[in-house]
Amino acid sequence: MTNALEYNSERSKLIIPEYGRHLQKMVEHTVSIEDDKERNKVANSIIAVMGNMNPHLRDVPDFQHKLWDQLFIISDFKLDVESPFPKPTPEMLAERPDMLQYPENNPKYRFYGNNIKRMIDEVKDWEEGDLKEALVLSIANHMKKSYLNWNRDSVDDKVIFDHLKDLSNGKLNLKNADEDLTEAQDLIRSKKKFSKNTKKPGRKGGRKRH
Repeated sequence: MTNALEYNSERSKLIIPEYGRHLQKMVEHTVSIEDDKERNKVANSIIAVMGNMNPHLRDVPDFQHKLWDQLFIISDFKLDVESPFPKPTPEMLAERPDMLQYPENNPKYRFYGNNIKRMIDEVKDWEEGDLKEALVLSIANHMKKSYLNWNRDSVDDKVIFDHLKDLSNGKLNLKNADEDLTEAQDLIRSKKKFSKNTKKPGRKGGRKRH
């Protein structure tokens, strides 16, 4: 006697594919068990099986909570058993997650990047002194280098000073600074030198052996 073939179109929808169809059938069977004690016993056995699929996490409390949530989800929220965690609802599953907060980019000066803006925000409220002045000059030179990476033409220091003042809400002003910024050609040259030194060494030339 041959067993009847089971076609995919006749099977119930696989709710969490990572656990496979056999485990889903176990859950569906558990839902149909009438005896409360037996149903709870089988449910705990299924949780153990699910945990064995990730043995390094099975004893972590948060992971246990996740397993129970997944058990109820696989049962289409029909499973009536005692759980050590609050039972999830279809409404909770349908809730949209909170929107991620993306780093802020100033649309006027995208070429400076977020790191320079964070440095400016950090140093703009420091007490005046040699350390602050040196750091602000360093930031301004980084801004100038970033600007030149974006626009190969030379840039007047006044442009960098204006951008620095704007990004710091008027708190950092280098227009009357005693020290000038690094010359554009030196910034570009140092970048080219760095790029050249970081290239992988090629194979030395020579006569090929025949």
